[in-house]
Amino acid sequence: MPRFAANLTMMYREHEFLDRFGAAAADGFKAVEYLFPYDYPADQLSALLTQHGLQQALFNAPPGDWAKGERGIAALPGREDEFKRSVDTALHYAQALGNRKLHFMAGLVSADADRARHRDVYVRNLAYAASQAAQHGLMVVIEPINTRDMPGYFLNLQRDAQQVCRETGAANLKVQFDLYHCQIMEGDLAVKLKQMMKDDIGHLQVAGVPDRHEPDLGEVNYPYLFGLIDELGYDGWIGCEYVPKGATSAGLGWARQWLG
Repeated sequence: MPRFAANLTMMYREHEFLDRFGAAAADGFKAVEYLFPYDYPADQLSALLTQHGLQQALFNAPPGDWAKGERGIAALPGREDEFKRSVDTALHYAQALGNRKLHFMAGLVSADADRARHRDVYVRNLAYAASQAAQHGLMVVIEPINTRDMPGYFLNLQRDAQQVCRETGAANLKVQFDLYHCQIMEGDLAVKLKQMMKDDIGHLQVAGVPDRHEPDLGEVNYPYLFGLIDELGYDGWIGCEYVPKGATSAGLGWARQWLG
């Protein structure tokens, strides 16, 4: 049976962030994810998870200056020391929140950038992050993101993410397979899930395509894909990384049979 984690960055925006934990739990979610925890003390977030009986499924490592438009630093030459500090920060929060998976964003690059140089930095940084995470039994994930929502993002295709993971040689480095991004860039979701599930996928996320609303809105047949994901033996959380079309709770009809 698929297990869903509410993405508190995108869902429950009708509530203040710290109130979203309780709202998600009230709707039957047993896990949450979000972009970043760093605006709040780790012990405060940990207390909310405990209070509402929630697990922390995923969050992102520090991405550079998000407010100024940065979207990660893992593939940015000259930022290696900052990247190592971000690893330390992310690991601190992961241990405090009981989180087993960390997403490291690659960053934005210009169209005329030396992609080989960026890729070399990316592989080396991820190998470092994975080695540090492995000491705590944690997984590192990387996510191909579509070029429509995030122009210039360094990693866009599933095969490129697979190759980067394999090049690092780190067993705890996997692909964060977001079906929304993959449908926009590549499609062929069922075949890719079958090809990648066993060895490559570390986390799944969903949203309706093309508008990134609830999974039952748009062109993707999610009921079929949820059944396939079950058949393939995935037992991790599926992050609901979508922007509700209306009130979050009112739009959860697609998930009621699983949320209980």
